[in-house]
Amino acid sequence: MLGRTANSIFWMCRYLERAENTSRLLDAGFRMSLTRASDSASEEWRSVIVTLGQVEHYDTLYDSYTGPQVCNYVLRAPENPSSVLAMAEMARTNARVARSSLTMEVWEAVNEGWMTLKDMLSRPVRESNLGAVLATIRRETTLFRGASYGTMLRSDIYQFARAGMFIERADNTARILDVKYHLLLPSLAYVGSSLDSSQWDQVLRSLAGDRAYSWLNAGQMDPRGIAEFLILDARFPRSLRFSYEQLSQHLTELAREYGEESPAHAVMRDTRDWLAERTIQDIFDTGLHEFLIDFIDRNQAVANAIAEDYRFIT
Repeated sequence: MLGRTANSIFWMCRYLERAENTSRLLDAGFRMSLTRASDSASEEWRSVIVTLGQVEHYDTLYDSYTGPQVCNYVLRAPENPSSVLAMAEMARTNARVARSSLTMEVWEAVNEGWMTLKDMLSRPVRESNLGAVLATIRRETTLFRGASYGTMLRSDIYQFARAGMFIERADNTARILDVKYHLLLPSLAYVGSSLDSSQWDQVLRSLAGDRAYSWLNAGQMDPRGIAEFLILDARFPRSLRFSYEQLSQHLTELAREYGEESPAHAVMRDTRDWLAERTIQDIFDTGLHEFLIDFIDRNQAVANAIAEDYRFIT
């Protein structure tokens, strides 16, 4: 496969995964804002922008953090190159480049998803229809995943697509957990103190893990347990551990497809094994923030190695 095509497939999936994570983050922020006084609600909305890493750019455009302002900036603002609408368009652009490598169902899922979002986000989003907009984003990305899983040949095309998805998912999980952890922790004291359970529920909702965690823990909100669930539980499809187990499988298939491993495989294995060897006690002894920053750097190194080894050309 041409490096340019591989790059397009890889990034098509990264953009769609990022769009879904962003919609989930907004949904969690919206739910929390409804339970807060106006001053606290603005902090909830600011935490969304902080988590997305867009504070500096946002502050050049606005001087406050209100729900409609934040939502429209994140979802559709022309000034925001990282808006959900921009991500959907970039995913479609990459899909067009790799059109001949995609099934009809996958192309239609990406193209129709983009058209749906373009129409829906052509008008300012209001609080009254925010829930419907966010649900539509999640539905369109789910349709794409279903189409790719159900129709794509398990060739190098599929492996690059899934590798991109899990690289992006791991990055989003780590960033959301890191930023939310610092926003929620009242001091640098050791984790384990009693915190507002609804705030930790927001962390889980941001990563679609609230129901699964509740099933496993009888509804008890424990910061340490939540961190362990999102980092090390290999059963949860958005945990760091799960993402790297899946990434390992897809890179193994790429090696089988091309007849040899590349240096990226060694970089990936190093991070996968590093994760597998950690316990939650090890992580907190090191420092959760330090661990997550280390992981984000390692994850980026894996992505860079894949791009270099498979000659991604933009």
